[in-house]
Amino acid sequence: MPPKRYRWFPLFYFLLHMKNFRLPVFLVSLLIFVWSCKKDPVVPPADKLQLSSLKVGTKDISFTNTVNDVPLDQPVVARFAVALDVSSVTGNVLLYKNDSELIPLTYNFLDNNKTISAKPAADLLPNTPYKIVLTDQIKGENGETFDGLTGNFNTLTLPLILRSASVDGQSLQQSGRITGVEFIYNIEVVFSEPVDLTAFREKLRVTEKGVLKDFSLTYMPDSNNAFILTPASPVASFSVNELKINPGLLSLSGSSFTTGLTKKFYAKADTTPKFPVITDEALLTLVQEQTFKYFWDFAHPVSGLSRERNTSGDIVTSGGSGFGLMSILVGIERGFITRQEGVDRLEKIVNFLATADRFHGAWSHWLNGNTGKVVPFSPDDNGGDLVETSYMAMGLLTVRQYLNDQNLQENDLISKINLLWESIEWDWYTQGGQNVLYWHWSPNFGWVKNHKITGYNEALITYVMAAASPTHSISPAVYQNGWAQNGAMANGNTYYSNYLLPLGPDYGGPLFFEQYTFLGINPTNLTDAYANYWQQVVNHTLINREYCIRNPQKFVGYSDQCWGLTASDNHQGYSAHSPTNDLGVITPTAAISSIPFTPTESMDAIRYFYYVLGDKLWGQYGFYDAFNLTESWTATSYLAIDQGPEIVMIENYRSGLLWNLFMSCPETQSGLTKLGFTY
Repeated sequence: MPPKRYRWFPLFYFLLHMKNFRLPVFLVSLLIFVWSCKKDPVVPPADKLQLSSLKVGTKDISFTNTVNDVPLDQPVVARFAVALDVSSVTGNVLLYKNDSELIPLTYNFLDNNKTISAKPAADLLPNTPYKIVLTDQIKGENGETFDGLTGNFNTLTLPLILRSASVDGQSLQQSGRITGVEFIYNIEVVFSEPVDLTAFREKLRVTEKGVLKDFSLTYMPDSNNAFILTPASPVASFSVNELKINPGLLSLSGSSFTTGLTKKFYAKADTTPKFPVITDEALLTLVQEQTFKYFWDFAHPVSGLSRERNTSGDIVTSGGSGFGLMSILVGIERGFITRQEGVDRLEKIVNFLATADRFHGAWSHWLNGNTGKVVPFSPDDNGGDLVETSYMAMGLLTVRQYLNDQNLQENDLISKINLLWESIEWDWYTQGGQNVLYWHWSPNFGWVKNHKITGYNEALITYVMAAASPTHSISPAVYQNGWAQNGAMANGNTYYSNYLLPLGPDYGGPLFFEQYTFLGINPTNLTDAYANYWQQVVNHTLINREYCIRNPQKFVGYSDQCWGLTASDNHQGYSAHSPTNDLGVITPTAAISSIPFTPTESMDAIRYFYYVLGDKLWGQYGFYDAFNLTESWTATSYLAIDQGPEIVMIENYRSGLLWNLFMSCPETQSGLTKLGFTY
């Protein structure tokens, strides 16, 4: 039978040729023709199975093009138009990796068996080609047949992820500082995917102190994504080491490690003694004798005064020289020099001080060791420095008490010291009678620095000396209002749940606050309205030590044996180091000069500085000024104000020599009493 659109042609032809019906018939015929030209619908064969969609996650799988960025953890989902014969599906929905490796699938049927969900046994690999095959053996529930289809796709390209990296159990991915690593350390690195060992080695850089370090690299047992790295030779004590994994490392599947990793870590201490072990008493004597050389051998040849530091040339320091005067007495008593040698040097110093520039009796901070002329400490500080002068006065009075007035030379020296002492105009430095002492005065700049001396810090001795003066004394009101600030210098907080701090800033400040004044003043039984000073000096020291033990910034080397924050040189210049100004710098004088207050803890530190660090820290004049193990820096400098307290305080611990001498001064006693102290 012909199609519908052709069946009307004979009738149309007949009507068209009848004369009486031509026009109407034509119109009717035209309508019939248009209707007959509609397209016949296509009806698929009733026995064919139709696939509606094929997806992995939200990605449609094409049968003509390869689809990219297919997710790794989603099932293959095939939806058909009619229900399936479930028994025909198993083994006929196939997933291949790299066109050859068959991936096991678990099947689930949804939507009244019209939908297959085929889940791989494990997540697909990233950056990998896969092929999905639906074979022609799949049947419909009523026997419908399927022609079979094949689709290709590539999975997501994911970055290669560093799952973990550690050295001796400490994470290399942490932000904090890593310390205490073994000399032969173990680095473990685990990636998210298999990585070729040779390719990984090419991306690695291992250094010690900035120098490339040979290493071995192996897979962990039964693994191709986890590695163990060890140095080919031991690293040095406290050395800074670095692991660098450069970006661009590719996994076996082609995933890229894009972020890279760079991390420093520090070796532990080599605690092997660097010098022969001797008794503690012998070690204390050795430290005193070696340090004494700074004040004896290195003293300025003309003035006999102490140079500011070992690189100061002709610049000598008044305050540090006051500590040096006390050190000379230790040198005599310990047999480092004879008494006559000591007295001759003291006479040279006193004679020089008498001719040096003075400003209302006060010496400047720095002087020229040849001429005695002032050397400006800063552009507008070229006059008297009352705090430095008080250290010199403390040293002079201590020497005076040591000298024998039955010896002509020594008696003459006593008289000269008294003249120097009594000519210091402490009251002038109240700037016209104010109830406070001022630190500086300059003949050129007057009071321009306007620096009031207020507590609590290293200048308590200044007020005691000013009150003790027989000629230019201050009133107790100057102490109460100026130094004590009517109680505002109090602290009163307890630190680390154990240490009450009567005075001073948070955590006490640098330890020299408790050392300079108490080179001469014995704090053992010292009290006033504001503090028990033995509690002050002991607890301040223990707070400083406890801070170093806890080491909140994880600086290298801090411990219960390696502690002490105070003013000193550092890797950046100079600073007053303390728990609130911690740059990773340990200054030996801080712990050593605390030995009368914390004898056990300070002795631990002295042993550590000498035996463990001595190969780098011990030099011509004893321990160098400071060190920073985090920065691999050790000073080459010596400072008079740091070396002097070591000698003096060790001696106060051993014999009480300087305490006994200074506290025997009638002026010291009267000054303390005047200010309300008991001792």
